[in-house]
Amino acid sequence: MDLFEIIKFTGLVIGAYLLGSVPFGLILTKRFTSINIRTEGSGNIGATNVRRLAGTKLGLFTLAGDFLKGVLPVYLAGVITGCETPFIELYVCVVAVAVFFGHLYPVFLKFQGGGKGVATAAGCFLVISPWAFLAAVTAFTIVTYSYKRASAGSLIASAVLPVAVWFTGHSIYYTSCAVIISMFIFFRHRENINRLLSGTEPVI
Repeated sequence: MDLFEIIKFTGLVIGAYLLGSVPFGLILTKRFTSINIRTEGSGNIGATNVRRLAGTKLGLFTLAGDFLKGVLPVYLAGVITGCETPFIELYVCVVAVAVFFGHLYPVFLKFQGGGKGVATAAGCFLVISPWAFLAAVTAFTIVTYSYKRASAGSLIASAVLPVAVWFTGHSIYYTSCAVIISMFIFFRHRENINRLLSGTEPVI
């Protein structure tokens, strides 16, 4: 690997993290409402809290922004490496984790107050494993519709994702990436889990 390739690969990883750090929910609510999304509702900058406090339209825009910032760098990682690169799967995973952690721990918010990562992870795995993405979205939809709680759907989808990635592709790298991301999604949902267990989690 020559110097240009090192700079190219490193630049995309850094760029993925910076893109992941863009707080779309916070930007949209500051621009179009007087709501401080970080102190009201759940205090989370993700689409669910935005929808709850600022309406469905801004919630959907936040969801789209968080989703697309997962899609773009992971897609570029595959294009940049190309099929001849023996470590393409590993590199794609590094980029996916970078954008995901950017969303969770955004540099623009001093590494605090990031989202829970569900939409960004979904964007990453739409590119990495479309069938696994479909399985996770199906699980999310069924559970969320049945129990009227997005957090429950997100947790089930996160549990389904690594299993679906493995059975649809048998990739150690991609499955490991899915496991890491799912573990952090569960970690970020720890308060929701407590509320679900106590029956106090808000319904949609």
